[in-house]
Amino acid sequence: MAAEGNAIDALSQFALTPVLGPVGRAIGFSQSNLHMVIVAGLIIALLTYGMRARAVIPGRLQATAEMLYEFVRNLVVGQVGEEGKRFFPFVFTLFTFVLFGNMFGLLPYAFTFTSHIAVTFALAAIVFVLITVVGLAIHGKHWFSYFFPEGAPIVLAPLIIPIEIISYLSRPVSLSVRLFANMVAGHVMLKVFATFVVMLGSAGALGIAGSTAPLAINIALVGFEVLVAFLQAYVFAILTSIYLHDAVHLH
Repeated sequence: MAAEGNAIDALSQFALTPVLGPVGRAIGFSQSNLHMVIVAGLIIALLTYGMRARAVIPGRLQATAEMLYEFVRNLVVGQVGEEGKRFFPFVFTLFTFVLFGNMFGLLPYAFTFTSHIAVTFALAAIVFVLITVVGLAIHGKHWFSYFFPEGAPIVLAPLIIPIEIISYLSRPVSLSVRLFANMVAGHVMLKVFATFVVMLGSAGALGIAGSTAPLAINIALVGFEVLVAFLQAYVFAILTSIYLHDAVHLH
C-alpha cells in the first residue's frame, strides 16, 4: 500500500508489468495473464481432485465442487429452461472463472484481472457472439423479429427497431463495465484506507491510535468485497442466462 508524501497512490495496483523475465517481456505476458492461468489451474484442480473420490458423503473439496455445479445448473435451467442444459458448461466456466478471479484478487500480492476492462469486455464479447450465433442457428431469419416485438404497431417500427438494436448492442458494454467498475472501486477503497493506516501509524502514538478507525473500516471492506466478488460473478452468469433465454425463445 504505497503513499508518496501526503498523496495516496490508489491506481498503481492496476498497472500491468511483464513477468517471467525476458520471455514475458518478449510476448507481453503480464501478471494479469499469469493470474488467469493460476485461476484456471485452481478451477481445474478443484473439479478434478474434488470429484475424484465420488464419495456418498462428500469431503470439503467434493462438496464445494458439487455446490458450484448445482448452483450454476439450477441458475441456467431456471432462466433458460430445459433447453439451457446444453449451455451449462459455458455458463459454469464463465461463473467460476469470474468468481475465482474476483476472490483470488483479494489475497495479498495477488492481481485482480477482472479489474481490467480489456478482460471483462473480452468475456462479454464472447457472450454477445454466442447469443447471436445461437439465435440465428435456432430461428434463422426469424431471429431478426427480436428487434420488433410481435403485436407492436407497425407505425412505431422506426422508433422501436433502433431502440431494440441499441439495447442489444449495449449488452457487452453493460456486462463488462459493471464487473470492471465494481472491482476497481472496491480495490481503490481498500488501498485508500490501508494507506491511511500506514500514514497515521507512522505519525507517532496519536497516529497509531487514530489508525484504528481506518483499519476497522478496511476489515469491514474486505468482508464486503468478498460479497461483491460473489455477487458480480452471479450477476454476470445470470445475465448471460437471460440473454441465452432471449436467443432461444425470442420475446
